[in-house]
Amino acid sequence: MTPDTHGRLPASFTMPGTSSFLDFLAVHDPSLLPGRTLPPGEVSGALHGTTIVALSFDGGIVMAGDRRATSGAAIASHHIEKVFPADEYSAVGIAGTAGLALELVRLFQLELEHYEKIEGTLLSLDGKANRLATMIRGSLGLALQGLAVVPVFGGYDLDREVGRIFSYDVTGGRYEETDYHAVGSGSAYAKGSLKKLWWSDMSAQDAVRVAVHALVDAADDDAATGGPDTTRRIWPVVATVTSAGYQRVDDDTLGAVVAEIEAMRRAGGPGGGEPR
Repeated sequence: MTPDTHGRLPASFTMPGTSSFLDFLAVHDPSLLPGRTLPPGEVSGALHGTTIVALSFDGGIVMAGDRRATSGAAIASHHIEKVFPADEYSAVGIAGTAGLALELVRLFQLELEHYEKIEGTLLSLDGKANRLATMIRGSLGLALQGLAVVPVFGGYDLDREVGRIFSYDVTGGRYEETDYHAVGSGSAYAKGSLKKLWWSDMSAQDAVRVAVHALVDAADDDAATGGPDTTRRIWPVVATVTSAGYQRVDDDTLGAVVAEIEAMRRAGGPGGGEPR
């Protein structure tokens, strides 16, 4: 933000406002929008993150993400966060190129906050999902260069009084999912786990346990997905979204859930193989 020669703010700051922060950026400084293409060539050292799972329960949704980021075959980080509040009643999880995904999340959060300030009310859940689709479509040029961002979005629909989950493709296609969904390199393994463990009318506590179990199963078979680290006490990021809003599950609760899952697997329970 640079004042003009008379010490005043740029004209874009004093024009009649729009409820879209992205539209404001398009006028004020289009270079700040996502979707800028890069010169031809490979981008080395870019961090990538997986895996994200989301599932519905009676009263809302749970979204969870592992903490590992990779750069090629190397583990670049053991504690990256991939699940964020989009606003008070929604959450977004990121998979793909980490730096671009984090920028997308920050802009999406600003977009929803700007709308609320201008309009004096929250955007509907469908409206939020559509705004995110537009932002992803704006980054198609980067996706075609191999720098894709594929988020999962979900929240509590205040009008329908139910939790809902949305998935996307790199072109900005938006799809509403039924019951559960997973994205990232470990998504196939996570979905297999969710298919066996999910049931309708589960409680929030059950949904948290199933989400963590799905990430553990994904980490078993996908090198880019990090399982719970009991030595460092690094747990997945897990959050619920209900009529009470976005709430992150605390580490003590996650530690107890992980211990329960490990005990079950040692006894030959789900994902644990045959009892010894």
